Amino acid sequence: MKYSVLAFLITLTLSPVSQATPGFSVMKATALSGSEPEIDLPKGRRLSDYWVSEKLDGIRAHWTGKQLLTRSGHPIIAPHWFTESLPDFPLEGELWAGRENYPLVMQTVLDGQPNDSQWRKIQFMIFDAPAHDGTFGERHQHFSKHVAQLDLPHVKVLPQQKVDTVLALDNLLTEIEKHGGEGLMLHWDAQRYQHGQTDGVLKLKRFQDAEATVMGYEPGKGKYQGMMGAIWVKMAGHPPFKIGSGFTDADRLSPPAIGSQITFRHNGYTSNQIPRFARFLRIRPDGL
Repeated sequence: MKYSVLAFLITLTLSPVSQATPGFSVMKATALSGSEPEIDLPKGRRLSDYWVSEKLDGIRAHWTGKQLLTRSGHPIIAPHWFTESLPDFPLEGELWAGRENYPLVMQTVLDGQPNDSQWRKIQFMIFDAPAHDGTFGERHQHFSKHVAQLDLPHVKVLPQQKVDTVLALDNLLTEIEKHGGEGLMLHWDAQRYQHGQTDGVLKLKRFQDAEATVMGYEPGKGKYQGMMGAIWVKMAGHPPFKIGSGFTDADRLSPPAIGSQITFRHNGYTSNQIPRFARFLRIRPDGL
């Protein structure tokens, strides 16, 4: 079903956690007439068929019922009090410390010796229960009841809501962005849990994030003389390109190592498949 929207980008993404390396395909808004774009939802679906939540800027975590793992299956060394009361069935969620606090979460989660005071700033925001065989709506009801019974300050259900119009969706996205949020996630209410790529989970942002491998550097000029000016990177399926913005002076003095993975932000692609307005976001840690 088609909806008119304001310059949205919807990304088909993986169902919440898979042990495989995550990937995605992109469905861009295309102009219907003049400057008004439209988006195709999967055939027969309406906006009201989806639950909408904020896309949190944290670290994806999988609770197996016994152990807390990253999305790629690496153990997360959390304090005993953080996990001791979690249920004996799998949960999926985001380790989150509030908007624009990803560095704090990353540093805390990667620490092999858990820092108790830092962990107390982190919440486990639950958004799925993969072992439950119901629809997303039924799974949400199932784990919400259990999380409420836990009554723990660091374990919360990620709020979900329904919207009926693109205007309401746009207003919600604008409000989240105004307060430093990244975007929205749309979960199809009727979707059974599924590993791998699915159109039952949609990511909605006004920009895209992607990952690339650092290949080399260009020296800085002017005020960046003696520092790194830009990095050359390569991502699968695209020609090499350089990123020269988004870096702090500290980044330029000690740039990402050659061969490391970085996350960057961009606004679509040129006709040559080069990301538009690419800007550095962060180094991607191993195992996350």
